[in-house]
Amino acid sequence: MTMTDFGEILKHVGEFGRFQKCLVFMLCFLSFFNAFHMFGQVFMGISVPHHCNANWILEKSPNLTEEYQLNLTLPRNERGGYEQCLMYTPVDWDIESIQRYGLNSTEECQNGWVYDTSQQKSTLVTEFNLVCHRKEETDISQAIYMSGLLIGSIIFGPLGDRIGRRPVILISMLLMFSFGIGAAFVTEFYVYIALRCVVGMAMSGVLINNLVLVAEWVGSSYRAYATITGHVCYAVGLMVLAGLSYGIRNWRWLQLACSAPTGLLFFYIWVLPESPRWLLTKGKYEEAKNLLQKAAHFNRRTIPEELLLQLQEEKQSKSGTMLDLFRIPDLRKVTLVMSFIWFVNSLVYYGLSLNVGSFGLDIYLTQLIFGAVEIPARLGSMFIVQIIGRKLSQSLCLLLGGTVCLVIIAIPKTLPVAVTVLAVIGKFAIAASFSICYIYAAEVFPTIIRQNGVGLCSMTARVAGIIAPLISLLDKYHPAIPMGIYGSGPIIGGLLCFLLPETRNKELQDHAHQANDIPRSHNLAKDQLIYEIQQEQVVDPAQQQKRTRL
Repeated sequence: MTMTDFGEILKHVGEFGRFQKCLVFMLCFLSFFNAFHMFGQVFMGISVPHHCNANWILEKSPNLTEEYQLNLTLPRNERGGYEQCLMYTPVDWDIESIQRYGLNSTEECQNGWVYDTSQQKSTLVTEFNLVCHRKEETDISQAIYMSGLLIGSIIFGPLGDRIGRRPVILISMLLMFSFGIGAAFVTEFYVYIALRCVVGMAMSGVLINNLVLVAEWVGSSYRAYATITGHVCYAVGLMVLAGLSYGIRNWRWLQLACSAPTGLLFFYIWVLPESPRWLLTKGKYEEAKNLLQKAAHFNRRTIPEELLLQLQEEKQSKSGTMLDLFRIPDLRKVTLVMSFIWFVNSLVYYGLSLNVGSFGLDIYLTQLIFGAVEIPARLGSMFIVQIIGRKLSQSLCLLLGGTVCLVIIAIPKTLPVAVTVLAVIGKFAIAASFSICYIYAAEVFPTIIRQNGVGLCSMTARVAGIIAPLISLLDKYHPAIPMGIYGSGPIIGGLLCFLLPETRNKELQDHAHQANDIPRSHNLAKDQLIYEIQQEQVVDPAQQQKRTRL
C-alpha cells in the first residue's frame, strides 16, 4: 500500500470519530489560551494620562493645591490641557515671584512622570515609564514578540518534520508556560521583551503543529470543521481576554492570568497522539500500526488485517526542506502565492487587532466586539469552503477585507461608530480568510514537506506580524497610510488566489510529485525524478531503468 491510500485506512479508522473529536477538543484548549498570549500586551501596555513630575515647587510652598501646582509648573497644549512631556524649567525663586511673573522657559521632564492610576492601577507604561521619548517602545516590543513568532516558525516548522508533531507541541507548551510566568516578575522592560520573544517562539510551535496534527488525523471532508473549531475557540479566548483585562487592572497579575492556565494542560504528555502519516513517512510502521488500531478501537471500528499488512510496502521517505518547495515549478507557484496570502492576512489581522484603542470607542468594548465577530466569521468559513471551495472563499474574503479598509480612509474620525463598524466588518472578513488559509495551506503541500510548507507560510505571516505594529507609526506622516497599506495588500492577494489549485474534498498528497493534483508533463516528470534521485529515494530496478531512459 502506498501513502496515497492512507485515506482508505482512515476511512476504516473513522475520519472524524470519537478519537479525532477528543484530539480536536484537547487542541482547542491550546487555541483558547493562545489568544491570551497573543493580545494580552494590548491591555498590559495601555497608556494612561500623565504629566511631568513637578514637585520641585512644593519646596517653595508645600501647601499648594494640586491644580494650582500644575498651573504654575506645566505649560498648556493647543487643546487647553497640560503638556504630557514638557514642564517649565525650575527656577531658584520664591513662590511669590513665581506667582507674580510666571515661568516661560520649558524643558523635557527631568524627574519622571505622575500617572493617573484611577482606572489602570499598574501598566507596563506606568511601571517602566514608556511615555514621551520612550512611547514607541510599546509598539516595538510587540514587534519583537512577533519576531519570536517568526523565529519559532523557522525552528519549529522543520523540527516538527524531523522529530514529530507531538514532541514539538509539548516542548512549546513548556516554554510558553515557564517564560510567560517569568515575564510577570521582571524588573527591567528589556528582560520582559526577551521573555515575551521566547513565548512568541513557542506560540509558533503550537500553532503550526496543531494545524498539521489535526489535518493529518482527520478525513478530507471533515478537515475544515476540525481546523476551524480551534479557530472558534481562539475567538472565544479573545472575548474572555476582554473581560479578564477589564477585571484585572494590574499588568503583572494579568500576565500571570494569561500564562498560568497552560500549566493545567501538561497531562497532554500522556494522552496527545503522534501523527500516523508522519510515522509512516519515517518508516515507523509498528508505531503507526499500533496508533491506528488504538484509534479504530476508540472509534469502535475495525481495520482489515490486509490493510495493516500492506503498510510496510511503503518505502521510507526522507524529510524535505524548504528548498524543496521551490524545485518543482507547480509547487513553487503554490508556495509563493500561498506565502503572500498568509502575509497580507497577518498584516491586516494584527494591524486591526493591535489598534483596538484607536477607533474611538472603549478599548475593552472594542476588543469584546472584535472577539465576538470572529466566531461567526470562522464558523461561516467552515461552511463556505465546503460549498464554494477553498479558492473562491479565500479570494472573496480577502477582497472584502481589503475594500473595507480602503473605505475607512474616507470616513472622518469624528464618526468613531462608523469607523468601528467598518473595522469590525474588515476584521470579520480577514478572520474568515485567516481560517481558510490555514486549511488551504495544510492541503496544498505534500506530507513529506507539509510542515516546511506551512512553516514557510507561517514565517511570512510572522514577518507581517512584525511589520503590523510598526505600520501604525506611519500615521504621523499621514493618517491614511496605515489603512491604505491594510487595504491594498488583501486585494492583490485575493486576485492571486485564482492561481491556486482547488483542494475541496481531495485527499492529502504525501509526495512532492503529487502536489496540487496537477497532471505532470514529461518535463515536470523529469524534474521530479531528478529531485527524487537527489533525495536518494529511487532505488528499485524499475525506477533505475526509467532513470536511464530519461
